[in-house]
Parts: sequence; C-alpha cells; structure tokens
Amino acid sequence: MIAALLLAATASPTSVRAEPVEAPAAARAERSPSTGSGRTELGSALDAERAFAADAQTLGQWTAFRKWAASDATMFVPQPVNAQVWLKDRTDPAKAIEWWPTASYVSCDGSLAVNTGGWKRPDGSVGYFSTVWQRQPDGGWKWIVDGRDDLKVGRQHPGEAKIVSAYCGNKGSVRVVAGVMTIAGPPKPGIKSAMGGSRDDTVTWLWVVRSNGDRRFMASYWDGRAMVDALDDKIAAPK
Repeated sequence: MIAALLLAATASPTSVRAEPVEAPAAARAERSPSTGSGRTELGSALDAERAFAADAQTLGQWTAFRKWAASDATMFVPQPVNAQVWLKDRTDPAKAIEWWPTASYVSCDGSLAVNTGGWKRPDGSVGYFSTVWQRQPDGGWKWIVDGRDDLKVGRQHPGEAKIVSAYCGNKGSVRVVAGVMTIAGPPKPGIKSAMGGSRDDTVTWLWVVRSNGDRRFMASYWDGRAMVDALDDKIAAPK
C-alpha cells in the first residue's frame, strides 16, 4: 500500500483535507438511523448517497450531480475536470442512471467517507462507482471525487450497505503514514493526481490519471495498527 502511494506521489499530487468536525457528534452520526435526507446533522454519507441517487430520478441526472457536488469536486471524463464547470448547463438525459451504495468507509471524526456501489444505465449496461463525501459546516454532505467504470456483471443491491468505521485510537501512527504520502518527487509528464483525507487522517484517498486516460483510485482506513486498503479501482483508458 505505502509503496504504491509513494509511487503515485511522484506525480506531485495535490493534497486536500476535510474541514474539522466535532468528533463525538460526527462519529455518532454515522451510526445513527437514516434520516432519508442526508442533509441534517444526523445524516450519514450513505444517506447522502441514497438521496443523491433519488434526486437523479426525480430532478434529472446532471441536475442532481450539480446539486450534490462541492464547488471544487472532481470527476473524470476520462481526464479529471472540475465537476461544476463540466456540469454547467449540461442537459439531463431523458432517463437517469440508477445507482446504489454497497459499502461506506467512514473516518473516526466523521468528516469524510468513501462510498462504493453499483449502477445500471437505462440501456441495461452495468458498473460500479466510488465517491468521496465530505461533511459540510452545516452538517450536510457534498461529494468531492466521483469515479466509475463498467462491469460485465453488476453489483447486487445489498439488504444493508456495509459500514466500516476507522479506528479512533493510536492515531499518531496515522500521521506518520500521512506524512509519507505527502512526499512528492519530480513530476512525471502526462500524469495528474490528487490525494486527501479526513481531518484526523483515519481515511485517506488518492487518484492518479495518465495521459491516455488510464486511472487508479485508492482509499484506505486506519484499523488501529495500520492503514488498510478499502478500495483499489483500476480503470482502463476508454477505447
């Protein structure tokens, strides 16, 4: 894991950190029952994901993406772009893509979560997504990174999405790992990347995109002893 992060760091990545959130309340919020809106202080990133998906069906696909994206959110087309700029004035398709979360990896302080799940297009094609969500000062959520890829066999709708909460103890060791992640070497031509994480560094993420559109997204969480791989998405360049 660390070797891969160091290799990716040679692309001189941008570093992004979540805004501070009061830890006890935020951590409890992720374990509370769903409010259904994802906008209230008691909502979780899973609530936000489900509300986002519901809005796509009722408001329109790109309208929902604009509504839930942070001002500096990133999406891939396949090169990374500012989502709000790319989405501006984009016409909603007649029928929106459907998606559903299958897992959520939540930081100890509740300031950040990485969701993953499945999707299905109106034409029947299927795939998966990975989305980084950041808690906002008002207690709601906005997504800051969104990526997806096709699959031959879709992901099933789970009865309950899996929630993995980062361990809250021994966080000094996480700071060391985070420090290693930010060591950047000379930039490599044709490679773009960014990395970030929760305020307490118990959940971290990293994406790397090559000039041909190949990209990789990784997310990790702290289990009390080490950073554990949560996601490692490898997306081939479009043909």
